[in-house]
Amino acid sequence: MQHVFHETVKALEAGDPCVLVTVIQTEGSTPQKPGAKLLVRADGSGVGTLGGGCVEGDIWFAAKMLLRGGGPAEVRDYELTEELAARDGLICGGTMHFLLDPIREPVDVLPELRKVERAYDGDTAIGIATLVGAPEGSSLAVGTKLYLDAARNTKGTLSSETLDAQAIDRIELLLDYGKCEHHTTDEGFQLFIEAFTLPPTLVVMGGGHISKALTTLAGPLGYQYYVVDDRPEFANPERFPDAVETIVAEYDKGLESIPITPNTAVVVATRGHRYDDMAAEAAVRSKASYVGILGSKRKNLMIFEELFRKGIPEERIRAVRAPVGLDLGGRTPEEIALSIMSEIVALRHGASGSALQMDNRLFGIAREKGTAVPGRS
Repeated sequence: MQHVFHETVKALEAGDPCVLVTVIQTEGSTPQKPGAKLLVRADGSGVGTLGGGCVEGDIWFAAKMLLRGGGPAEVRDYELTEELAARDGLICGGTMHFLLDPIREPVDVLPELRKVERAYDGDTAIGIATLVGAPEGSSLAVGTKLYLDAARNTKGTLSSETLDAQAIDRIELLLDYGKCEHHTTDEGFQLFIEAFTLPPTLVVMGGGHISKALTTLAGPLGYQYYVVDDRPEFANPERFPDAVETIVAEYDKGLESIPITPNTAVVVATRGHRYDDMAAEAAVRSKASYVGILGSKRKNLMIFEELFRKGIPEERIRAVRAPVGLDLGGRTPEEIALSIMSEIVALRHGASGSALQMDNRLFGIAREKGTAVPGRS
């Protein structure tokens, strides 16, 4: 969404009003998920996508009418029926909820959107809580916002101290990860929480063939990456041209110059057991939420024994992915790298990594409907 915020800032700096549309909640199968954004400018042009097709066209038109009519922020629900999906060539059906947020007076909003831009570039992380629903009888307005940065500086209010406190708690849970969520309070208020920070980071410890394949996958998946190796011929910008930095250092020191956060994945893939021991200990002592170690179960058993001897807490050792990756049956560096990145992405999104294959119940429904065609025996 970085480019959407960039274009929003440009529009506001030019004095042009606009509408920022955000997917805030979905049910069922939909072409986009919460957090997707579309900027609709005053001239009708736009940046970003809500998934295309009839959904995007209708919401785009509604945003233009909202901007023209001078109305406040609003939430719209869109049911993507099978008929509408088929019309646009989509194989999906579900409900999407959108926040249409007009920005006509940029004076209060522009500084915060600039902070979002800077957060993507490595400056202080920032979170935004937006009121997107209230119980019947409430006078609170949809679109009201509270901003919170990593230093706990706030701006704005949701018009309730209690609601502000709950929003701050939710933002702090997401701030390190750059994620979003739709949250309903016990009182029935609905909040959309967004957190913005650096892109997810991959650190590979070891610059061999598998690390090379890993970093090739990392960029297209939205990860920035670092490479650590004690050999300059394996950690250099020529071998890893898209790396944020290639670091030549001993493995027990190599992470010290990298900004490790819970949004970081570290993969240990050095050239030998002695180096794996050093790299693994440095990785588990860091703030990285994901630590994976390449190698056999026998080798990783010995590494775990050493981690216990070094006094690493059991909970931290249990969280290490060793052997690293999902069981895809691959053998080449590229196949192994795919299994590792698949596991990293799955865990970052809180998914199991299991197959999405249709279960027996759905298969039975398809068989029943498919064989019930008139005239078919």
